[in-house]
Amino acid sequence: MTRLPARITVSLLALALGLSATAAPALASSPPRPTPGQAAAGWLARQMVNSTYLTETFRGVAYPAQGLTIDAIYAFAATGTASGYASRAIAWLARPHILSGYIGTGTESYAGATANVMLGAEVAGQNPATFGGVNLPARLASLLTPSGRYSDHSKFGDFSNAFSQSLAIIATSRLGGAPVSAVRFLTASECADGGFPLDFAQKSCVSYPDATAMDVQALLAAGRPGPAKRGLRWLATVQQSDGGFVAPPGTASNSNSTGLAGEAFAVGGWSPQATSARKFLLSVQIGCSGKVANRGAIAYDASGFRKSTATFATAQGILGLAGVGLARLSISGARPGAPHLACTS
Repeated sequence: MTRLPARITVSLLALALGLSATAAPALASSPPRPTPGQAAAGWLARQMVNSTYLTETFRGVAYPAQGLTIDAIYAFAATGTASGYASRAIAWLARPHILSGYIGTGTESYAGATANVMLGAEVAGQNPATFGGVNLPARLASLLTPSGRYSDHSKFGDFSNAFSQSLAIIATSRLGGAPVSAVRFLTASECADGGFPLDFAQKSCVSYPDATAMDVQALLAAGRPGPAKRGLRWLATVQQSDGGFVAPPGTASNSNSTGLAGEAFAVGGWSPQATSARKFLLSVQIGCSGKVANRGAIAYDASGFRKSTATFATAQGILGLAGVGLARLSISGARPGAPHLACTS
């Protein structure tokens, strides 16, 4: 059934009841009540420096955070909000010194960062082949080794991991298809219990929730439902009674892991588990009883709001609230504003 736009629906109703049509515009102009995910995205947008980028603090000094800013773009796309913030963020990321400071200059090239920017550009509707003067698909292809692993080219070592591999597979899948060798490498990293490790080439394979959640999305994007299903089955076995997920060596459920797992469950069609994850995320979202400046944010865990962890927790927690996969995200059609949590005072 085709839904009529709200303005037309109200106008037709007014005519049918013989009411004055002048009342219709006032009713239609009322902004929709934001969902919890949209309210979280609004809070996240308001944390941006100059409404443009996010920062991370190290030893008391705040530094521009390209990766966290891309996470925010994903969050805005997932909730259909803050498109103006997303546009400014992606333009900031395309600045040559900002971009090279994250993905490397070419001699130094980092697989995970390159894949992340490439996916962020796709979500934001930008051409990744010309982004910031860099051909990101070509740069990423140069980091694909004969084994099928995407690896860093760096004098500091290779720090690529499951996030690097899964982001690269999702980003390339959106452009027509991931390399077969890359998908095969990821599939082969599966542990005996069905989960996936964070780091490759471990002496013993240890499944990790965050890595498994990301790998599940990558495998589904690449058309490999078998190993993806086994990953989801393992994730379901480690979901906590509160609906959340623990990232070892931690012992309590956290929003970052739960957001990623909840998104994977939603993409895979495991609705009960996705709903449980969402309930945990809602339980740690700052509501109307919290400080006005913190309302809408998602705390890292049940201990409450901490500014140092809330930005990252909110960005990834939103993915679990919205339940839209990374392979489908798009900022197209999103509203420009940063919604506030609907409170009476």
